[in-house]
Amino acid sequence: MVSERNPGCELDLGWINNVNVNLTAVNELAGKLATTCELKNEYRAAWILKAVTCIDLTTLAGDDTHSNVSRLCFKAAQPIAEDLLNKLGFEYNEESPIHTAAVCVYPSKVASAVQTLKKNGFFMRKLMWHQRRRVFRTADLFATGFPSGQTPLKSRLDEIRYAVEKGANEIDIVIDRSLVLTANWGALYQEIQVMKEACGPNTHLKAILATGELGTLDNVYKASLVAMMAGSDFIKTSTGKEAVNATLPFGIVMARAIKEYHERMGYKVGLKPAGGVRTAKDALSWLIMIKELLGSDWLNPDLFRFGASGLLNDLECNLYEYVTGKCPAGYEFFMG
Repeated sequence: MVSERNPGCELDLGWINNVNVNLTAVNELAGKLATTCELKNEYRAAWILKAVTCIDLTTLAGDDTHSNVSRLCFKAAQPIAEDLLNKLGFEYNEESPIHTAAVCVYPSKVASAVQTLKKNGFFMRKLMWHQRRRVFRTADLFATGFPSGQTPLKSRLDEIRYAVEKGANEIDIVIDRSLVLTANWGALYQEIQVMKEACGPNTHLKAILATGELGTLDNVYKASLVAMMAGSDFIKTSTGKEAVNATLPFGIVMARAIKEYHERMGYKVGLKPAGGVRTAKDALSWLIMIKELLGSDWLNPDLFRFGASGLLNDLECNLYEYVTGKCPAGYEFFMG
């Protein structure tokens, strides 16, 4: 299900200043969610396949080349070994729902990603799906001074425009955490608004909050609200480069903010955990949390993503074990 995009709203300081997160309640709920996702057999396999379709498959290495970006694109289009997928009752064809949600690369590698997808027919096929509201993002990238968010605003805007020009249809921006820590909500709102405008009408914006560096859960909630008021289509936990990245308590607070924004404004904003979600158990905990707090409408890649590079390997290993009853060798599903 694709909802109408979030247009944002005026900055409401009264709403923001009224935030008061109950830390004990959040931690208790996180503990319950972490222990109540004991899915088994075909139900577990089905949830794992759902997790696969919500991955933003990512490479952010300093030595990224055209060849490894191309390899990432192939894996995104066919993320599960074909023989394994067949045994699960699926096959790869033009109507296959089994593909990752997006490919995430640095701005300089967007052209490589788009070129690979075009060359192999994925771009046009998936673009037609997008027109039918079945979305596969051709190039989703990290811009705006990743990971610190401390570069001048003009440089960040130039990065966004460059990436959009090269074919990116989603942009992951990084907020300036100092604006949160000093409660400069007006400046944060204005920066995100300007970056949303630089994306243009057809490119989605995902705001990375870097939750592990915001100090308090109150700040996480407030930053989430400001990002949504400024028009963010998604809010995202982390860059993956912080000391603390995606945790369930952060996710709970952000999901609560998303729910409140939806109830007040009528628009659905997506959530993306990134960094630290490495195993099938981690992924299932997040999916159950989303279902419990936001509902089934959010259980699709239009409104929920995992920012991950290694998660897919573990998901595929778990599916292999379900189908064969054997544990795979460590190298069998490694995508180096």
